[in-house]
Amino acid sequence: MQETTTKDHQLYSEDLAPIPLNKRTWGTWNYAALWISMSLCIPTYMLASSLIEGGMNWWEAILTILIGNSIVLIPMILNGRAGAKYGIPFPVFARASFGVSGANIPAMLRAVIACGWFGIQTWIGGFAMYQMVRLWIPTIDSFPQIFPVSWSLQTGPALMFFLFWLINMYVVYLGVDSIKKLLVFKAFFLPAAALALLAWAISAGHGLGPILAQPSKFKSSSDFWTFFFPSLTGMVGFWATLSLNIPDFTRYAKSQKAQVVGQAIGLPTSMTLFSFIGVVVTSATFIIYGKTIWDPVVLAGKFDSKLLVSIAMIAVALSTLATNIAANIVSPANDFANLSPSRINFKTGGYITGVIGILIFPWKLIADPSGYIFTWLVGYSGLLGPIGGIMIADYYFIRKQQLNVNALYQRVGIYTFNGGFNRFAIVALLLGIIPNVPGFLTVVGIINKGAMWAWVVYLYNYAWFVGFFISGLTYLAMMQRRRKESNIE
Repeated sequence: MQETTTKDHQLYSEDLAPIPLNKRTWGTWNYAALWISMSLCIPTYMLASSLIEGGMNWWEAILTILIGNSIVLIPMILNGRAGAKYGIPFPVFARASFGVSGANIPAMLRAVIACGWFGIQTWIGGFAMYQMVRLWIPTIDSFPQIFPVSWSLQTGPALMFFLFWLINMYVVYLGVDSIKKLLVFKAFFLPAAALALLAWAISAGHGLGPILAQPSKFKSSSDFWTFFFPSLTGMVGFWATLSLNIPDFTRYAKSQKAQVVGQAIGLPTSMTLFSFIGVVVTSATFIIYGKTIWDPVVLAGKFDSKLLVSIAMIAVALSTLATNIAANIVSPANDFANLSPSRINFKTGGYITGVIGILIFPWKLIADPSGYIFTWLVGYSGLLGPIGGIMIADYYFIRKQQLNVNALYQRVGIYTFNGGFNRFAIVALLLGIIPNVPGFLTVVGIINKGAMWAWVVYLYNYAWFVGFFISGLTYLAMMQRRRKESNIE
């Protein structure tokens, strides 16, 4: 194992230490399989079906998803190279650009967004349980309303949501090893369930022809482009979190080729193929029911057989539980623990994640396609795009892909900057976020659309791109000037 000359216990732990070469065992197909596993989830299905609900036809939706995932693949591979070269995880890699203490800023932004995804997945699992319970106990729909009307939260679904939340917290208490069998179950169940749902849609929709013949709902090309650009940003935003913390996975790569080829094979293809199922099924619901149903859990609840619905909902809940713990608890729990290793352990970090996941009101985020895409996906992409721009500019243009690994674990060294914070990275981050704020506040209704210049609000449609390039270029300019004044290793 690579050792640091002076280990600061606030910066170094066995989990954060570089992976030695003899323990880097992931090959091309490991990375392809990773992306196939992560892509096969209910939010991916909803990602595609939300585009159909928003007005696109099948090929417009699929093309948007393919382009978006091809774009996000670029920063995914670029950030992944540092992990593969040095065996370091994301929080350590971020120290090179943000400083040994400043790295907590991007880590916390990523952690809070992961908390949001935890909340969304927990709501999906809880709502699946609700759909099953209401078949056998119909009175659950008549429970008195106990939450404020502004919360848009009915008592029955809320009870199942909190029950499923408690199950997630219990798994955190038991430890992540308890989820391994559920992950195996998910690997077999979700592909089979997706294909079964596709077969049902084709059969009930009288073949693929009528389904794929569903026209676009946009009345003009301007209406299409108005919806397309923020949707494309949302597609990029879907995996924007992973495009930052991908070194957490590529640090185990046998070679650069393994992570590059594996991700190129796994990400765009699996996302597009699974999304195609969501597109076909959602388009079929318009033929079958006279309206588009973009939520697969709601759709499954319409089936006639109580037993079939119950089995489907239990399976959705179990696979969602497995995905939630693996993808949305482990990372933020470690990020919170990294803030103060002596005070916050993994379990405490997991509980913090759970609480924030509730406070984000996930049921509102996925209540309709506009909230899912324009508020959630586009909104947080405006936070993560700037971080990606800064890290890539630093690693490729400032550091020339050369890092001093020992110094990444030292409180005093070349990555200390000013008190552990690189003020240039922080300034660049803010400059990349600020242009997207007016648009976000307009979308969520805090600011009246007419009270702001139209072009400023319109920037929000490109939130990830705006933040990525503004922060990246600003950071590069400031650091290049600093390089002329002092030598940077």
